[in-house]
Amino acid sequence: MQFSSFLTQSIVHYLDALADRFLPADNTPPHQKIGRRGEEDAYFYLRRLGYVMVARDYRSPHRRGDIDLIGWDKDVLCFIEVKSRTTHDVKPAEAAVDEDKQRVLRGMAGDYLRQLREIPQWRFDVISVYYDSRPARPKFELFKNACPVS
Repeated sequence: MQFSSFLTQSIVHYLDALADRFLPADNTPPHQKIGRRGEEDAYFYLRRLGYVMVARDYRSPHRRGDIDLIGWDKDVLCFIEVKSRTTHDVKPAEAAVDEDKQRVLRGMAGDYLRQLREIPQWRFDVISVYYDSRPARPKFELFKNACPVS
């Protein structure tokens, strides 16, 4: 399982590199590219930890915003916010999940949970992804149960 995850991640990175080389220039701002890459790397990292992912970039028709990742950590449903940075020099990435962001996440999680037959045990996790080393291998910091659920 771990090898297949590594292989899939390697193929995705290779295809991204090919796209950068052969497709027209992407005018996406650098911070959004880092954010997208962080979400992708966090997805594969969490899978290696045993999370079973069920949704990416979940959006509700009733609210603005999204939940980056939703996955099961054993029998607990986790709503996961990914924060990516290129340096540790500014405030920690997880500090960006302030009260306003937590309120948005709680509302989005409530919308998602209303779609389920039974409400499982659930929590909010935050994962910080840092790209401040060479080569650009990310470093991860996972904060389980990072935000209050009520």
